[in-house]
Amino acid sequence: MCERGRKSTAMSNPFAHIVEALDPNIPDHKFYNLSKLGDPRYDRLPFSIRVLLESAVRNCDGFLVKRSDVESILNWKQTQTQSVEVPFRPARVILQDFTGVPAVVDFAAMRDAVKKLGGDPEKINPVCPADLVIDHSIQVDFNRKERFEFLKVFCPPCKTCSLTQAFHKGHTLYNTHGPLSIIAITISCIKPTSLHKLLILIPAPVPQWGSKAFQNMRIIPPGSGIVHQVNLEYLARVVFDQNGYYYPDSLVGTDSHTTMIDGLGVLGWGVGGIEAEAVMLGQPISMVLPEVIGYRLQGTPNKFITSTDIVLTVTKHLRQVGVVGKFVEFFGPGVAQLSIADRATIANMCPEYGATAAFFPVDHISLQYLEQTGRDSEKLDYITRYLKAVAMFRDYSNSSQDPDFTQVLCSTLDLSTVVPCCSGPKRPQDRVAVSDMKTDFEACLAAKQGFKGFQVTPELYHVKVPFQYNDKEYSLSHGSVVIAAITSCTNTSNPSVMLGAGLLAKKAIEAGLSMKPYIKTSLSPGSGVVTYYLKESGVMDYLFQLGFEVVGYGCMTCIGNSGPLPEPVVEAITQGDLVAAGILSGNRNFEGRVHPNTRANYLASPPLVIAYAIAGTVRIDFDTEPIGESLNNEGKEVFLRDIWPTREEIQAVERQFVIPAMFKEVYEKIEKVNERWNALNAPSDKLYTWDPKSTYIKSPPFFDGLKVHIYIFSITNAYVLLNFGDSVTTDHISPAGNIARTSPAARYLTSRGLNPRDFNSYGSRRGNDAVMARGTFANIRLFNKFLNKQAPRTLHLPSDETLDVFDAAERYQQAGLPLMILAGKEYGSGSSRDWAAKGPFLLGIKAVLAESYERIHRSNLVGMGVIPLEYLAGDTADSLGLTGRERYTVVIPEPLTPRMIVDIKLDTGKTFQVRMRFDTDVELTYFHNGGILNYMIRKMSEN
Repeated sequence: MCERGRKSTAMSNPFAHIVEALDPNIPDHKFYNLSKLGDPRYDRLPFSIRVLLESAVRNCDGFLVKRSDVESILNWKQTQTQSVEVPFRPARVILQDFTGVPAVVDFAAMRDAVKKLGGDPEKINPVCPADLVIDHSIQVDFNRKERFEFLKVFCPPCKTCSLTQAFHKGHTLYNTHGPLSIIAITISCIKPTSLHKLLILIPAPVPQWGSKAFQNMRIIPPGSGIVHQVNLEYLARVVFDQNGYYYPDSLVGTDSHTTMIDGLGVLGWGVGGIEAEAVMLGQPISMVLPEVIGYRLQGTPNKFITSTDIVLTVTKHLRQVGVVGKFVEFFGPGVAQLSIADRATIANMCPEYGATAAFFPVDHISLQYLEQTGRDSEKLDYITRYLKAVAMFRDYSNSSQDPDFTQVLCSTLDLSTVVPCCSGPKRPQDRVAVSDMKTDFEACLAAKQGFKGFQVTPELYHVKVPFQYNDKEYSLSHGSVVIAAITSCTNTSNPSVMLGAGLLAKKAIEAGLSMKPYIKTSLSPGSGVVTYYLKESGVMDYLFQLGFEVVGYGCMTCIGNSGPLPEPVVEAITQGDLVAAGILSGNRNFEGRVHPNTRANYLASPPLVIAYAIAGTVRIDFDTEPIGESLNNEGKEVFLRDIWPTREEIQAVERQFVIPAMFKEVYEKIEKVNERWNALNAPSDKLYTWDPKSTYIKSPPFFDGLKVHIYIFSITNAYVLLNFGDSVTTDHISPAGNIARTSPAARYLTSRGLNPRDFNSYGSRRGNDAVMARGTFANIRLFNKFLNKQAPRTLHLPSDETLDVFDAAERYQQAGLPLMILAGKEYGSGSSRDWAAKGPFLLGIKAVLAESYERIHRSNLVGMGVIPLEYLAGDTADSLGLTGRERYTVVIPEPLTPRMIVDIKLDTGKTFQVRMRFDTDVELTYFHNGGILNYMIRKMSEN
């Protein structure tokens, strides 16, 4: 509980009478005993809603949280369908670097703004616990033999680190990206040469400054692991014991896959970085009480099935059912058959099926996981006693505990019916059984350009493009695998699939199989614990032999940090206009995300990643075709079934090698392990000293000219900057991955004296608004109706010129012309990227008109003061005859109310109505202030 909230609650909470000691022998450790509410409705609430209720009861102060809010939650069975708004105060906030570093930059700029308005800048300070995990900043620039070649160029022999020593002793390759970590493309030596010192310079230690300047903020340094796995294994409390009170752990995070923690029974979900900043500053989240869908599991998975197969099956099912904006809560005897890692994998992909949260209440398996990951017996004791006291402990075999749900899905998932599968080639919900992969891919080749189509002409289906690599001849064709990555938070947290991959690698090597050397392979574990048990179980050497060596700890290929492909491979793909494939154990495979040259990308379990990499193509039927020929058995054909490990084999190894001592050893060192990070000097001033020469960190212009008084204007005669169809994702909007050499961002960096090799990635430059604004809508797969083709460009309507999106927006802004965006369904789906809202704001976009929105992105638009408008039911751009060439006037009346209908007038004389998607009174307050951060600055400047 935040300190401010604790004090106000203690003084005025109308539910103080239900406070009691959990243990009579420890009277100063208390809790709000919800069972003493004496309300029969409580026992029928979904377990996830009980967490919301406890927070409201504990924080009820008559101001931020009212008694009527508690009643609304208790009365959930009626209020769930009435768009009732309630406040929620999460117990903590978790940040990853791509969104966390910009949050620190925003806090620094907010301090400057508060000071300019005459307030106390130190009021801008986290009042709720926040953890920032540096995990997204690493990119796979070098792998396999390429690393050795790289060392030849960049690491001349020195007394302490000769070329041979460096390679054979496995010195760490640091891949530092800007202010986020010590990544330099170099090798760690005891006494670095001057060349090494040059490479490891870091422009601005913003996170380190933030950890000193702000209270309640902890930084987990680079090289520790992926944020969601570190959250599961280390940061999760399950039950808080703070300020004399026990209460459920809950959180919001600046990453859409924050939901992974739901698998451990900790309620959490992703929010925009902007919204998270407000929570850190003590504001509750204003949310509409969600519907809760019950998803029943039964049966036992067969011996060849992985948790990834289960989650891809669940993802497709729930996406078809439609759970956007809802909670999903799992129940039934099948849940007890799933480990916490399995549950966390399912919860991780919650954004892919569109739900807000995917909750697995705590049960005895949750407690076993806490013990396995090194939590002490005292914690386990009070966690168990507290959850049982407030009826939040679950027995999945006891159907009498099943709560009331909004809806129970009519079809129970029988785990025994799940088959091995992948998802792709362009969306995570497009599940394909492995047995159908070959025919499905070939159908996609022929199909019209779309989510399941590439529109390749029939005479080119079987084209082969030869190329030379390392003085040997190879060829590529449609479906050839060029990237194979065991990566991301979804699967690298799960010992069963990671050990399964290791056992598959072992059997493959023993069977005499190998992998094409040009395939970019990588292994980026979720934490050091994974490396620990892969080594201890003896499978790491086999992974290494196949090319899957550890390239670092962090979210890499799945976030777009796949790094460059070999030039001969790129040339072959380009020459043949090939649909090359990436195969990854991640959760996102949207167009243009993984790599510009892999048009087909498939999500798969780690063992299947290895299988397709060995095969060298996704155009294979594993049931009838061999995965390869044995090199040590006269070319004997080897089938996948010959080397696939069973679930029983994997579980036996897991029981033996995944032990508590590993977790304790790794996490005891987590904040000290990175010596270079700890050696960085950071200023301790309360105001950040901006470096005007830095191309990584820049004071953002969000608060330039901010006044005490507020003015709201209608949008008059706006031009449409971009005209979209359905499913425009935050990958299309927000800058991510590689900075193209011909892009506006590249031109800006070149003007600052940088060479292309120093451009780094958009993710590493998220603290520089000049780069990020230029990278907004810079995705090469952006499909704009104005151009009727994929390109990061648009039509500047006054001149009828085709320009880069930033250049067109700049012209409009120079002429003082407001802008809008037209879009179809599911606008802003994908990762919870705050720059997908910040970037459009900086381009001068005042409103977006869409058929529907992804929840987090709509919230982010509100947070930046951009108006989310939604067509009324039955209306679309086509039905209204909108071409995007019109000029739009949005009439904003006063007073505004949530979800009100407003008029849009066109310069053609046509008028139609839309819904303004400010869903709550709090969101309207933010809009009236020009955004959530402006509101907080004004509020903090009042006294």
